[in-house]
Amino acid sequence: MYNSKISGLGYYVPDNIVTNNELSKFMDTNDAWIQERTGIKERRWIKEGSDDTTSVMGAKASRIAIERAGLKNEDIDFIVFATLSPDYYFPGGGVQLQEMLDMKTIGALDVRNQCSGFIYAISVADQFIKTGMYNNILVVGAEYHSSGLDKTTRGRGVSVIFGDGAGAAVLSRTNDNTKGILSSHLHSEGKHAEELIVSSPSSKRWINEIIDSNNKEDESYYPYMNGTFVFKHAVVRFSEAINEGLQANNLRVSDIDMLIPHQANLRISQFIQRKFKLNDDQVFNNIMKYGNTTAASVIIALTEAWEKGKIKDNDLVVLAAFGSGFTWGSVIMRW
Repeated sequence: MYNSKISGLGYYVPDNIVTNNELSKFMDTNDAWIQERTGIKERRWIKEGSDDTTSVMGAKASRIAIERAGLKNEDIDFIVFATLSPDYYFPGGGVQLQEMLDMKTIGALDVRNQCSGFIYAISVADQFIKTGMYNNILVVGAEYHSSGLDKTTRGRGVSVIFGDGAGAAVLSRTNDNTKGILSSHLHSEGKHAEELIVSSPSSKRWINEIIDSNNKEDESYYPYMNGTFVFKHAVVRFSEAINEGLQANNLRVSDIDMLIPHQANLRISQFIQRKFKLNDDQVFNNIMKYGNTTAASVIIALTEAWEKGKIKDNDLVVLAAFGSGFTWGSVIMRW
């Protein structure tokens, strides 16, 4: 059986920086309130009139990752695209990416696992490579949140958290079984689906009902989150997923060189860091600058950590995420 390794990384975020102070101009909030609860100082939101979309941002990140992998677009055998905010209800972003990058008629798979989307996506790509089906797979996480947020005081508990952006990784075949992805671990618990949800539009509400009601007070189109409930579950599931991955590979917490957690809330990351007794050099966070970019958060953080030289050859890197679904998981890799 083959092994897979990350051969190229890239990310893209919009130029438009939205600070906490700017949010206070159109909702009842302030910088201290947001930082205390989330750790976020600013985020990127696509500016009105921009050509950026979820797929466009994904393509921009992908071009960087493919070039850094030393490959050309025609060398990519398959696409796995993770997002909760595709350009269209259907088709998904994967086929748009294939067209934007002028690729061959390769397969394109869309993953809808929200915050854990990149973890699920890279685990799927890893299995395709391990079995010998493909050589190089483009794995993308991208989100365009800002167009679907309730930017009023009513929605501040959720809207201040999310940002726009995209990241991409090229996963390539290697015969070196000591490097690359060692294992991935995936879980879900659907009974908590409605604790973090956007319930409309959906097939449960047909188009005529939506058009006829046209109710501006209908909050079902905006993200809902039971923040305290999610936080309590996140810290438990993060820990479980990390421990599961370490145990599967006969590793210890002390073996971790870099933990890249999903950038959901800085307080969650700090809780996990304290629980595992990791120092600041062993955990990378960038939620302060970008907010929660959902399926893009892990890959953006991984790319930025690598660019800053915080991930070196032979490092043990752990990726972990938890979010809507509930779904969670981890990926253990040797750089």
